[in-house]
Amino acid sequence: MKVELVNAFVDAARSVLETEVAATVNRGPLALRASAYTTRPITVLIAVTGKVQGIVLYSMSEQTALRIVSTMMGQPFEEFDELAQSGIAEMGNVITGSASIVLAEAGFPSKISPPTLIVGNGVMVSTLDIRRLVVPLETQFGTLEVHVALRAVPSNGS
Repeated sequence: MKVELVNAFVDAARSVLETEVAATVNRGPLALRASAYTTRPITVLIAVTGKVQGIVLYSMSEQTALRIVSTMMGQPFEEFDELAQSGIAEMGNVITGSASIVLAEAGFPSKISPPTLIVGNGVMVSTLDIRRLVVPLETQFGTLEVHVALRAVPSNGS
């Protein structure tokens, strides 16, 4: 996987967290995830198609999600209800949209799907033959894991 693919999403996530919720973001070590199962109870999944293909996942604990959405929406959330779910899904959408602009500027135009929210640990999300790189972003709200499972589509010479 090309490093610019991963960095586009990690940098976008950092920027959105800093801008939307005034988060202090520290990047953890990059890891290769072999398991197809989610490890955190809240995951936003967005598919990417075009000159890059695959999925991007944003995973966090419910407590982290509630803290982020409470700050983002300016009201306290005690439970991960429909409005909180919508807010977290939209955050993933904004991050991925920002990253897709960077990718297009680097010669990888792409389209993104609407966000899908997965709630629960141990849900299988197979990326088949695409390796999944995971970068944890530590904030005062908790950890947001950015999972990037993308591959550049080889051009066919046309």
